[in-house]
Amino acid sequence: VTMPSSASLGGGGVCVVHDNPSATTKTVDFLARAPPAPRAGAARPSAIPGNPRGFFDLHSKYGRLRWEQLISPAENKARFGFQVSRAFAHDLAAVEQALVAETEARRIFGRAGGTGLVGEGDFLIQTDLAAVLGRMRSLKPGDFYSGKFSHQMTAAVNEAGGTLRAEDLRRYFPIWRDTIQIPFANRIAHFAPPPAAAGGVAAEIWAMLAHDDLYEDAGEAERIHLFLEAAMRAFADRGQWLRADGTSAAAAAQLASEERITSLMASYMSDRHLPAAQLKPAPISRPENPAATSFVVIDRQGSAVACALTMNNLFGTGRIARGTGIFLAALPGQGGRGPMSLGPMVVVNHNINALLFAGAASGGVAAPTAMTGVAARVLIGEQPLEAAIAAKRVHHSGDPDLTYFERGLGEAAIQDLTRRGHQSAATAPMGVLNAASCPGGIPYQPESCVVRVDPRGFGLAVSAD
Repeated sequence: VTMPSSASLGGGGVCVVHDNPSATTKTVDFLARAPPAPRAGAARPSAIPGNPRGFFDLHSKYGRLRWEQLISPAENKARFGFQVSRAFAHDLAAVEQALVAETEARRIFGRAGGTGLVGEGDFLIQTDLAAVLGRMRSLKPGDFYSGKFSHQMTAAVNEAGGTLRAEDLRRYFPIWRDTIQIPFANRIAHFAPPPAAAGGVAAEIWAMLAHDDLYEDAGEAERIHLFLEAAMRAFADRGQWLRADGTSAAAAAQLASEERITSLMASYMSDRHLPAAQLKPAPISRPENPAATSFVVIDRQGSAVACALTMNNLFGTGRIARGTGIFLAALPGQGGRGPMSLGPMVVVNHNINALLFAGAASGGVAAPTAMTGVAARVLIGEQPLEAAIAAKRVHHSGDPDLTYFERGLGEAAIQDLTRRGHQSAATAPMGVLNAASCPGGIPYQPESCVVRVDPRGFGLAVSAD
């Protein structure tokens, strides 16, 4: 309702979930996937919606409130209106001309008097979407995927130039998978596996940082260098396992295996940057979709969910299925569109079943480095979460062979990178992270927990006793 640019009912996502009562950590993939046989000649090829069934699956396994209690607040916001947030206004402004040209988008999000689209603080009502949510509240998502509404939805999608058949909706189900697990000290870091490709990249970065306690034993200057070298190698290795359709050629458990990480780190030099061209194979550049959003929720009992959501492009196809108020997710795989930059993480001490950290990031190629960079500062460097999120970030994806750093990084750090052979360039803020940190472990020391949003974005962090 409030952020359909990246979290419409037509989109999808991926979550890592730790359930304290069962002491298990799993990941659920409800991405907006390509139809098996997209309708030929469509003007705006679209994906199969994943969010309704994905969140219903989460609720059916772990929910405590009734489904109706979860849907009603969103339904009420759509029906009676809310003030547009700065985050949503920012996204609307980025594509205003394109949306104004679309009849349904202009009708719903246009300002009274025809002066463009609504902006921050404007009041927005979405009656069509409220009606859909009302059906979903009373009939559950089954009606969306296989009931009467599924036929209405299919017709509206195809009218909007999309590619959807009733059979595509009926056969869509979320996929539950094991996480990629990286043991370190007495803890395990859990990452979402591909097709949330950033989860695989982040897992490899984390495994390299933890390899032989390299990050823990290094000073601050070497930690920055080590992090950049690990990121470069992880992105280079991604070119080996990531297929064109977003799936992995390697089993998730193999991505961060001891053998693989040892091989990747064999060329690491603590005092010198290895030119990317000398990696075997050398990194390759891939376009990535930066349009996503994320959230993290933890409870007093020590359960947590970290999720990243996307429309595979900002506002997906840019079109709304008439009569539903639902923006349609873009078909993944075209021009970098898709879930490549998604990959939340959760860290647990399984010896005592204590939650220590949960994080999820957005921001395209920099999402996995933003998340692992903060997590390493908190979990290995023992920095407070607020300081770790505020710290200036660095990033290296291999192609180009260039170290990016956020403006404001200290001159001494920049000079040290130069001495080690890095070619560096200042850049705008990189990545947006939402995270929760519980150094004392939850449920044992809930008072140690801190939740923070990234000042680089427009999020909100709330805690309640």
